[in-house]
Amino acid sequence: MKSMEEMMKAAQAAAETISKQMNEMQVRLDNIEVEGQAGGGLVKIRASAKGRILGVSIDDSLMKPEEKQILEDLVAAAFNDARDRADRVSSEQMQEMQASIGLPPGFNLPGLG
Repeated sequence: MKSMEEMMKAAQAAAETISKQMNEMQVRLDNIEVEGQAGGGLVKIRASAKGRILGVSIDDSLMKPEEKQILEDLVAAAFNDARDRADRVSSEQMQEMQASIGLPPGFNLPGLG
């Protein structure tokens, strides 16, 4: 039977491993790119899976004063699409990482919720 000290050391080592992998995951998520679209691709938003906006592309056909409201709506929709895609990729990556360290599916790591 393991002593309390051995169990504490094992728990500390596991916590350090999880912390290191979480930091690596955050870096990986910031390097994965997703693209949100609206208006059939007239507006595109590139973002990292972490949610950092990398770029905005707006089709020239929308660059008219009378199209201002439509353009604003499409930009908002494209941002939301990019955010949804980033959330999905982030969730998939987290599930893979949790499985690789033996955590049960859906286990909520503190500080990640």
